[in-house]
Amino acid sequence: MRLVRFGAVNNEKPGVMDGSGVRRDLSAHFHDWDASFFAGDAANQLAEILRRNAASLPMVPETERWAAPVARPGKIICIGLNYSDHAAESGMPIPTEPIVFLKAANTVVGPYDNLQIPRGSTKTDWEVELGVVIGKEARYLASPEAAQSHIAGYCLTHDVSERAFQLEHGGQWTKGKSCDTFNPLGPWLSTPEEIAKVDALSMQLWVNGEVRQKGTTAKMIFNVPFLVHYLSQFMTLESGDLISTGTPPGVGLGMKPPKYLKAGDIVELEIDQLGRQKQLCVSA
Repeated sequence: MRLVRFGAVNNEKPGVMDGSGVRRDLSAHFHDWDASFFAGDAANQLAEILRRNAASLPMVPETERWAAPVARPGKIICIGLNYSDHAAESGMPIPTEPIVFLKAANTVVGPYDNLQIPRGSTKTDWEVELGVVIGKEARYLASPEAAQSHIAGYCLTHDVSERAFQLEHGGQWTKGKSCDTFNPLGPWLSTPEEIAKVDALSMQLWVNGEVRQKGTTAKMIFNVPFLVHYLSQFMTLESGDLISTGTPPGVGLGMKPPKYLKAGDIVELEIDQLGRQKQLCVSA
């Protein structure tokens, strides 16, 4: 299944994308794609509804805004330097354990919403990433193999970063990751059976039509099951939480000289099987 949400900000509704790419409205059956949905057996109910009468569900007008495919997560957990080629471009050693930091949950916006350049920013950077949404709560998982049953699905996520805030104001990464609109998400959430090989997805990002990032999840140092298992040893992963799994090379910080986003720029990004995003950069 491909889960979507649609509608005006603070009035989003749940839906799905059918096999022909049409969005279907499920707000008559479910409140939202939120923590309570992912925690229970509602996914089985959804599958049965789609099996019986998917074609009869109301179509979402094409003019309706694409919202983030899941409701605001309880927390966003990010993994730094998780691609071997990105670590190399950053001039940093390959981590022996995942580098973990948190991002504010209110950064999540729709995949085509405007990206706000923060006030005083001169170093707003781009990062295309694979997002993992937690289904069933995960705490002290016994092994990476056990992680799969705790994954609700996968999505395209944009881990926008302000490098001066991140690196030049006390070295606290969260400050450079948590500005408003710094996590465009979607356009859809693919449930696990949709993605045959999550460790072999191509990914790209463009700025003003120029390719800046090009990579593959095959270059991940720590793969998805390992990350879910690892994180569950340090914190409870709750239903609806989002894990951002790291970015391939080509970020603005790594360019010589570095290049960053400014108002008027257009950023586009995509991951194979997970769709494409597009954001116009505007001044906050």
